[in-house]
Amino acid sequence: MTVRAAICAGWLLAGVLFAQTPAHNFRDVRNCATCHPAQAKFHPETSMAHAMETVAECSILQKHPVMTVQLDRYSYRIERRGEQSIYTVTDGIETFTIPLGWAFGLGAAGQTYVFEKDGAFYESRVSYYRQIDALDITMGGQKLHPTNILEAAGRYMGPREAALCFGCHSTNGATKTDVTLASMTPGVQCERCHGDTEHHLEGLKRGDPTLFAMKKLTGMSTEDTSNFCGQCHRTWAQIAMNGPHGTANVRFQPYRLANSKCYDAEDKRIACTACHDPHREVDHNLADYDAKCQACHAGGKPAAKACKVATSNCASCHMVKVELPGGHHKFTDHDIRLPGTSYPD
Repeated sequence: MTVRAAICAGWLLAGVLFAQTPAHNFRDVRNCATCHPAQAKFHPETSMAHAMETVAECSILQKHPVMTVQLDRYSYRIERRGEQSIYTVTDGIETFTIPLGWAFGLGAAGQTYVFEKDGAFYESRVSYYRQIDALDITMGGQKLHPTNILEAAGRYMGPREAALCFGCHSTNGATKTDVTLASMTPGVQCERCHGDTEHHLEGLKRGDPTLFAMKKLTGMSTEDTSNFCGQCHRTWAQIAMNGPHGTANVRFQPYRLANSKCYDAEDKRIACTACHDPHREVDHNLADYDAKCQACHAGGKPAAKACKVATSNCASCHMVKVELPGGHHKFTDHDIRLPGTSYPD
């Protein structure tokens, strides 16, 4: 089959696989499905693909047409009106009302909202938490004490912080210091990790796939992989130098993993991608990870000590779950260690 014929066949396959794919990521997934149907088939339904959604597309806001909560003297309400969700905060004297712009996070733990006012971005002071199926104060906001109605509505995000947040939760449209909403695709789509698909396809059409080669990630070392994923999930160096410290860093998997006694910067058996396929949703069945553990602890070369207790459900003992105060969710600690060991920072 010629390159051109393969592309045509891929377009047909893509149309079958992704007829129901949301409009915001259809072009990107369709392009990649041309040659990579196995990877592209499941990605649109992953948490990464929905790391950020427009309010119009947000399923959690659709399923919860009205959410309210009282925090101190402030009352909060998020009400669905058509494709908008209107955010209202009041202390009984002053009232602040604004449409929410974006939903950050699919909601496995929770979902936080961002709104724009006068060209600036604000993080909502309340978030949705799946465990309680309701609103509560946003993580990190417990120690903030608003002095006016705008501060009660949300925390101001400076240009650099906003760019980092949008940059990790979306595809294109954000540099290290700037956010360009017009060119932004919500969620982490293929191009976020692999590079521009249109140029790559142009190279294929010309019969030279190396002309615009995509970024190949499979050849990276364990340390390189950790740093690559750590662009958003935080690297060891970032947390070691700047924090946060204590249980607040349990969410930053590359940092936690690198602290493990068994971590080896060159051994791919301990790389992020050894256990997690970024094109698929995270597998929550702990037994499915036993083979990954046994790749080292059952005679692999170089071999690690075998567990004296069991050879199954390894992660349930050696990767404990830690609940963050106010987070309404237990996060898996990727610092692999002996059971009963206190939280090592």
